[in-house]
Amino acid sequence: MTDSTVPPAPEAEEPRYSPLHDVHVEAGASFTDFAGWQMPVRYSSDLQEHHAVRQAAGLFDLSHMAEIAVVGPDAGVFLDQALAGTLSTIAVGRAKYSLLLADQGGILDDLVVYRLDDHDFLVVANAGNRQVAFDTLATRAHGFDVTVDDESDDTALIALQGPEAEGVLDELTTQDRLAPDAPLSTLRYYRVLRGTFDDVPVLIARTGYTGEDGFELYLDTETAPTLWRAIAEAGAPRGVVPAGLASRDTLRLEAGMPLYGHELGVETRAAQAGLGRVVDLTKESFAGRENALPEEGARVLVGLTLDGRRAARAGYAVVDPAGAVVGEVTSGALSPTLGHPVAMAYVDPALAAVGTGLGVDVRGTTIPATVVALPFYKRS
Repeated sequence: MTDSTVPPAPEAEEPRYSPLHDVHVEAGASFTDFAGWQMPVRYSSDLQEHHAVRQAAGLFDLSHMAEIAVVGPDAGVFLDQALAGTLSTIAVGRAKYSLLLADQGGILDDLVVYRLDDHDFLVVANAGNRQVAFDTLATRAHGFDVTVDDESDDTALIALQGPEAEGVLDELTTQDRLAPDAPLSTLRYYRVLRGTFDDVPVLIARTGYTGEDGFELYLDTETAPTLWRAIAEAGAPRGVVPAGLASRDTLRLEAGMPLYGHELGVETRAAQAGLGRVVDLTKESFAGRENALPEEGARVLVGLTLDGRRAARAGYAVVDPAGAVVGEVTSGALSPTLGHPVAMAYVDPALAAVGTGLGVDVRGTTIPATVVALPFYKRS
């Protein structure tokens, strides 16, 4: 008999697939679940893909990210109220990193906001926070002359990251396939311009999440596989390879870039994560302002280098020389570029100075660690 007091198990949600999924299968990718999406974790090896980005370029599928259009006469002032930063003053063609705060002051998501026209902004949110970001922005839009539309399902996002990125895209312009509104050489970091690929509209942004020069290209889902294949073909002689989420994670860690769910979360205040500059407290009001500052003595984010070859992982305890727990690792890996373990961790503020000696409990063994400045790696 079935116990009628026990509710039925919820049906598992169907996995979501990128518009580039068939391309990844053809390339022999291994997949992993990421925020409900089946995304390529690697194609060949994590190390090969990581080094390709540092030395040539890697091609990433980021179509799981969320794209939210904010359009209308009040778009700029609305975003000033809805987000922690000031967006109304950035110029058309500029991008800005910002935070979506809960009313209680914690971080609901970290975002990149592009200003496409005077009253036209594109907000890019993390895949796992798509619904939260959209719902929060839509709710906060009440009373403003603005529309908030989730365009994620109709938008693909392809990133080309690495020193060869500009040269590869220039080859597509030479072939009269990619037609940016201005030469890519004039597009500076955290800028965006419009263009076309095979006569289909595309946004080309000089942004990324690897610590390298590179581009992120937004376009419709139907054309995305053709663009991916064109970039892969043009880039192959230059050493460009498709790259998965595993290498993306080690690349962003070396670059000291926080990841939502690891370094950032609803219990985290921006200043703890070294993002106090993102919160514009000169604004008289914005959502979360009253609770945006951390409590006195709250742990702060630091970089750690570890002795030996054993990597610290998220959740490992950070200890002081006496063995007392003084923090926790949020991300860690054996750095492919630097050749030694690195980690980011939240530690007691009294122990956050560069050069402080600490330890990390790696499965019962305390590994000596030293606080260092972030990022661990910076391109020359």
